[in-house]
Amino acid sequence: MSFDETAFVTGFPGFIAGCLVERLAKDGEPFLLLVQPPFVNRARAELQRIANQSGNSLSNVRILEGDIAKTDLGLTRQDLQIARSQATEIFHLAAIYDLAVARDVAIQVNVGGTKNVNAFAQSLPNLHHYHYVSTCYVAGKREGQILETELQHAAGFRNSYEESKYLAEIEVEALKSGLPITIHRPAVVCGDSKTGETAKYDGVYYLIQYLRKWPSLLRLFNIGNHDVSLNLVPVDFVVDAMVALARDPRAIGKTLQLADPNPLTTYELFNTISRRLIGSGSRITVPSVVQFTLMLPPSPRITDLPHHGVPYFFLKQTYDTKQARELLEPHDLLCPPFPSYADTIVDYAVSRPVL
Repeated sequence: MSFDETAFVTGFPGFIAGCLVERLAKDGEPFLLLVQPPFVNRARAELQRIANQSGNSLSNVRILEGDIAKTDLGLTRQDLQIARSQATEIFHLAAIYDLAVARDVAIQVNVGGTKNVNAFAQSLPNLHHYHYVSTCYVAGKREGQILETELQHAAGFRNSYEESKYLAEIEVEALKSGLPITIHRPAVVCGDSKTGETAKYDGVYYLIQYLRKWPSLLRLFNIGNHDVSLNLVPVDFVVDAMVALARDPRAIGKTLQLADPNPLTTYELFNTISRRLIGSGSRITVPSVVQFTLMLPPSPRITDLPHHGVPYFFLKQTYDTKQARELLEPHDLLCPPFPSYADTIVDYAVSRPVL
């Protein structure tokens, strides 16, 4: 991304999009933000916070009220003309990131919305780069190693979120021959590795909240697994990687898995969090019936681990990051290992039990 680029960003003021805008603001880049009408005031407040923190007036930022789920992104004719004439890059992050989302809603927003963004991308006369943010979990119920070059499969999905992101990625993949596209597949995104800041407690936070419930008792029984890993990536790595790749023409045409090449097993993850919370790890490894137990009706009230989150702690998938590492290493960007920032993540969650 050079200084004559104008980025069109969807998903603001959502967490990852917000972090991306904050990162782009440091470089003084102009950008256009597609914001749903109910979130415009929140978006303005977030921009003011970013401006105060960066010392940049953000005079080159413009909010466009719209909605990816609508034709022409729900933009007025004037705003659509502005977006088409000015935008040279697209960062499409808007989606429903909810494992329990109803299928019709997921299809409407994640698939239909992406089709609308694709149509917008095809209408831009000066498009230099289109970044689509997918997820490693387009792999659905596949097991084993998942390659960056693989997409289509018939293994099925654990939920409608995975299915909708898979179908949306297929739509974007089909345009690679005609548009300069990079597809980014993050693993489980957690808080900032330096500050711990996050906007939602899911993923690894389910395990943190579980251990916080009765720490002296629950930490004794490790519910993790020696054979399964939970792949975690801090949001600052994801955003820094996207910005670096936006400036790298080698990324065009690639699908890149932004994942930890050496993730902890869930057993190791349990002990890492336990040591920070209690000062010691587990003593007993719980037998394999734990997954069945966690899926029983009363379990979420006892453990704070919702049923839709349970399968991800027993998911036998690993994510190849060869292409991503080859592109990011020259930018001195590597996914940090979870133990290097675990204390920061845990301390943030403990100090802010409610977001």
